[in-house]
Amino acid sequence: GVTRLLLTRIPFFKEIIVSSFACDSCSWSNTEIQSAGRIQEQGVRYTLAVTSRQDMNREVVKTDCATARIPELDFEIPAFTQKGVLTTIEGIIDRAVVGLEQDQPIRRATDGEVASKIDEFIGKLKQLKEVHSSFTFIIDDPSGNSFVENPHAPRKDDALVVTHYRRTPQQAAMLGLEWEEKPANPAEELRDEVLQFNTNCPECNAPANTNMKLVQIPHFKEVIIMATNCDSCGHRTNEVKSGGAIEPQGTRITLRITDPSDMTRDVLKSETCSVEIPELEFELGMGALGGKFTTLEGLLKDIRDLVERNPFTLGDSSVPSKAEKLQEFIGKLQEIIEGKTEAHFIMDDPAGNSYLQNVYAPEEDPELSVERYQRTFEQNEELGLNDMKTEGYEAEGASRR
Repeated sequence: GVTRLLLTRIPFFKEIIVSSFACDSCSWSNTEIQSAGRIQEQGVRYTLAVTSRQDMNREVVKTDCATARIPELDFEIPAFTQKGVLTTIEGIIDRAVVGLEQDQPIRRATDGEVASKIDEFIGKLKQLKEVHSSFTFIIDDPSGNSFVENPHAPRKDDALVVTHYRRTPQQAAMLGLEWEEKPANPAEELRDEVLQFNTNCPECNAPANTNMKLVQIPHFKEVIIMATNCDSCGHRTNEVKSGGAIEPQGTRITLRITDPSDMTRDVLKSETCSVEIPELEFELGMGALGGKFTTLEGLLKDIRDLVERNPFTLGDSSVPSKAEKLQEFIGKLQEIIEGKTEAHFIMDDPAGNSYLQNVYAPEEDPELSVERYQRTFEQNEELGLNDMKTEGYEAEGASRR
C-alpha cells in the first residue's frame, strides 16, 4: 500500500502531520495524526457543552495519549487505546460505535447478556448524534497537543472551557518524560503564570478580563504588563507598571537616531516618564500615553496618533494655520519614523523606571547615553516622596500613643 503524509496547520492551534494509508488489494484504509511540535509544558482539558447538531461538526484533534469522556453515559476512551486522529465529535462517536460493534457477533454466541447490554449502550451512543438533549464532551490530554475547534475564534466560545494544568508524576511517566520534584516556590510560579482578573471595558463598560504577567527585561528589571481585551466591542488596551521600587536617582536617556534599525529598539516608558524630540521642539509630559512597553517605532506612532486626534485641531472650529502646522509636524515625525531624518530622542524619568534598549549590550552603545541625576524637591513632591517615611516610623508612632 501507499502512505501519504501531509504537514498542515490548524487555525488558532498548531501544525500537525496527517498520515493516510490505502491498500489497493483489499481496499483497507487508515488515517491518523501526529503532533508536529513538542510535548507542551502543561496538559490541556477541553470541556464542551454539546447542544446542537452544529456542535457535532466541530473539528477535533485527539492524540493517542488523550482521554475522551462523556460523563452523562459514564463513557470513556482511555489513553493509548486509539491512534491519533483528526476528525469531528460525531466522528469520535462513530469510531467508538464501530469498535464496540466489531466483536458483537462473538459476544452474542458466547455471552448474550453482555452483548445485549452493549447493544443498548450502542443505541445510546447513536442517539447522542441526534442531540435530542445536551451532553458534555471532554478531552483530557497530558501532552497538551489535543484540540477542539472554536467556531467563533478569535472571540470566546461560551460553550467551550479550556483548562491548562500541571502534569502529575504518573502522567509524565506515561509520556516518557523525566519528572523532577521541585520545591514549591510561590514567587517563581507567579513569574511563569499569566494572572487574570475581572474588570469592565473602559469603552462600553461590558464585563471584560485583564491579563497580567511579570516580565524580566534583559539588562534592566522586572515589569508588570497588563492587557485588557473586550469581547463585546473589540476594544484592546495594554499598560506597563514597574515591578520594582522607585530608584534612588532619576534617569535621562538620550538616543541619537541615525538609522532605520533604531526603530526596532525596545522601549519601556513608565507613567512618570516625559519624552522630548528637540529637532521638532516637541515635549510629551509625564502621564501622557501611560506606561508602554513597545518599540521605538511603536512609541513614535502612538505619539503621532495622539497628536492627530487632538480635538482642538479637528472639525469646523479649528484654525487653518494651526491645522497646517500640525500637518507639518506630523510629516516631520513620519520622516523620523521612516528613518529619513536624524533626530535625538530623549526620555526623562525622575523615578528611574524607564528603559531604552542598548543593542550593543553588554558593551556601550555609541548612540545612546544614560545620565543619572539627583531629583529636585519639586520632582520628589510630584512623586509623593517628600511625605513618605520608610524608616523609624514605628518608634515615632509608639511615642505619639
